[in-house]
Amino acid sequence: MATSSALGDFLRARRERVQPAQVGLPGGGIRRTPGLRREEVAMLAGISAEYYLRLEQGRDRTPSAQVVDALARVLQLDAESTTYLTELANRRGRRRPTGPADGVPAGIQMLLQTLNVPAFVVNRYRDVLAANDLAISLSPLMRPGTNRLLTLFTDPQARLYHPDLEQNAARVVAQLRAEAGTDTDDPRLQSLIGELSLKSEHFRRLWARHDIGRGSSENSLIRHPRLGELRLRREKLAVVGADGLQVVMYHAEPGTADADALALLARLDTGAGAAETEPID
Repeated sequence: MATSSALGDFLRARRERVQPAQVGLPGGGIRRTPGLRREEVAMLAGISAEYYLRLEQGRDRTPSAQVVDALARVLQLDAESTTYLTELANRRGRRRPTGPADGVPAGIQMLLQTLNVPAFVVNRYRDVLAANDLAISLSPLMRPGTNRLLTLFTDPQARLYHPDLEQNAARVVAQLRAEAGTDTDDPRLQSLIGELSLKSEHFRRLWARHDIGRGSSENSLIRHPRLGELRLRREKLAVVGADGLQVVMYHAEPGTADADALALLARLDTGAGAAETEPID
């Protein structure tokens, strides 16, 4: 009887996204499934169709390095996705520490308050654990106690404050999968993915793609009710010694109107959360 596995799910999702013409195969005839057939992947990778079927069905979860490299080539994986596939193939049931992992170090709390740019701290599940006043003034969706993923995919305000959400949603989900890594049996992660999948069809489709992308410095568009649209850079810095914690900061290129708007936001005598008090046009 077939069983599911993270490795099998990944192989199946990526196989269905490769068209026959991309690997030099004819695409004619009736094809019951999108992308490549299992036997085509097996042939191109130089393995038996039965062995590949076992991999997809979760009956074999430890392919050799040579097989992983061959599958990565056939499925046209980039470097990050190939690394992820390698981790799945070498997974040994790693368990995360069971102790508290959400405490924000005192030094990081102090840093947030001394930064002159909006900044907040999230854990690996995208729970906002701490934020400075500038972050909350920039957007109430950065307030501690919120979950960035649930907010972005289920809160109607998200599209008001983040007008570029549609373009960035795929990248957000790819980063979650990359940062979660192969620890797919984490109960909190499974609960979050389940909730998002139930509440957002958009998230469900993107998660099923199995895209991998860790991301780096990124552009972000935020619409503030008083200052208008700000085009900012978003940086993520890992907190050393705190499993999964990241400091997220927004800043603007010096000398631009966006930098002036951030400086004005810092001077506004409106208090944290004032962004909630006025509607967006």
